[in-house]
Amino acid sequence: MQATSETDAAASFDPLRRKLMRLAYRMLGSVSDAEDMLQEAFIRWMRADRTEVREPEAFLRRVVTRLCLDQLKSARHQRETYIGPWLPEPVVEEEDEPDDVTLPLMLALERLSPLERAALLLHDVFGQPFEEIAATLDRDVAACRQLAARARRNVREARSRFTVDAKRGLEMAQAFFEASRSGDMSALSAMLAADVGLHSDGGGKRPAAIAPILGHEAVMKVHTYLSQKVWTQGSDLLLVGLVNGLPGFVTREADGELQTTALEIVDGAITAIYVMRNPDKLRHLH
Repeated sequence: MQATSETDAAASFDPLRRKLMRLAYRMLGSVSDAEDMLQEAFIRWMRADRTEVREPEAFLRRVVTRLCLDQLKSARHQRETYIGPWLPEPVVEEEDEPDDVTLPLMLALERLSPLERAALLLHDVFGQPFEEIAATLDRDVAACRQLAARARRNVREARSRFTVDAKRGLEMAQAFFEASRSGDMSALSAMLAADVGLHSDGGGKRPAAIAPILGHEAVMKVHTYLSQKVWTQGSDLLLVGLVNGLPGFVTREADGELQTTALEIVDGAITAIYVMRNPDKLRHLH
């Protein structure tokens, strides 16, 4: 009987898994935490009286959102004590899958309260009516509208910046890798905007800058050093693709660990470089 119940629960849960995973990941910025939320949601779905649930997707979306809100309370404390810049775990895709939630927007979402974050994602990204959001967040409709509007104002800049089309972006990512690893600093310099920033997340587990490196000159100094002292030991390109919606690539570095690099490109110039080096955040890529 238990096996049958679990099979029935899985049959209705599995078609929704991808949507629920997208929601959980965008709420938490962590693939592993999102997977944990889905596992807990499935357990609750298996125990629920499913004959009383008219809309499984709405029910499960509500469960996942509430689990993520609880998770965010503890995650915020962890990030306050995090070593160096915090970046979301990278999601890498070889082909263009249109998505409004790019890495810069995910960083902007970190500035929001958990309720603001949920209201914005549920309404603006997943297209849910405020009536459903109100039931999920246990707030009235007017309060949820205010939460979303406030969140929208706070992330407007991250959402409105124009970026290069996917094909051109991937070409620039390939060129960035080749110039940086070959030591062609002239070619690399020409790709960078004057106000470019370098953000690297090592989480205290691998060498990385403990604060963002800002400005063309400072970023070039770092890459000149790396090309002369670090990348001569080896840096193998594994994949060029989209990293959290931005052009980028995956490499295996000389220490044998993976690394992702994502490039924010505005008006044909690289305005931000996001490098993930924390091995804990790269496990799912193996």
